[in-house]
Amino acid sequence: MCAIDLLYWRNVKQSGAVFSSVLLLLFSLTQFSVVSVGAYLALAALSASISFRIYKSVLQAVQKTDEGHPFKAYLEVEIALSQDQISKYADKILLYTNTCMKELRRLFLVQDLIDSLKFAVLMWLLTYVGALFNGLTLLILAVVSMFSMPVVYEKHQAQIDQYVGLIRTHVNSVVGKIQAKIPGAKRKEE
Repeated sequence: MCAIDLLYWRNVKQSGAVFSSVLLLLFSLTQFSVVSVGAYLALAALSASISFRIYKSVLQAVQKTDEGHPFKAYLEVEIALSQDQISKYADKILLYTNTCMKELRRLFLVQDLIDSLKFAVLMWLLTYVGALFNGLTLLILAVVSMFSMPVVYEKHQAQIDQYVGLIRTHVNSVVGKIQAKIPGAKRKEE
């Protein structure tokens, strides 16, 4: 199952399990440190696996069977990353990092005045968002949005597209008026 199927709730049980697990983790992080949450999760997993191993050992002793280690199939699975996989992911990270650095250089050194002004307005708005919410709250809101917005959009796509089109037209006209009044701010035709 891919992430899109989870976000669109194609299988309600799996989407619900992932959604509730992620929210539980994030809410836990609001109350406890990352180290504590990680330690508690590791202890819970270790307790479950030790209990299952002991249960299977006792069951084998009572029934006098020789089934072997209950996790034998998982212990034999190869989990090492290959050099090709590491190179592929490292190349993707390098490409993304270089692209971000070039874009930030372009914005901070004002290669395009309008783009730099848009970035400045975005950063100014983020100061207000940062004053209202901490990062974890924003992450919780993002997770809830990721699991709810696709379904809402899928059900009401026509109305949402209509209103987004109206907003986009209005924003473009305002940006055009601002560009006309700022000397040297006219965008090059693309």
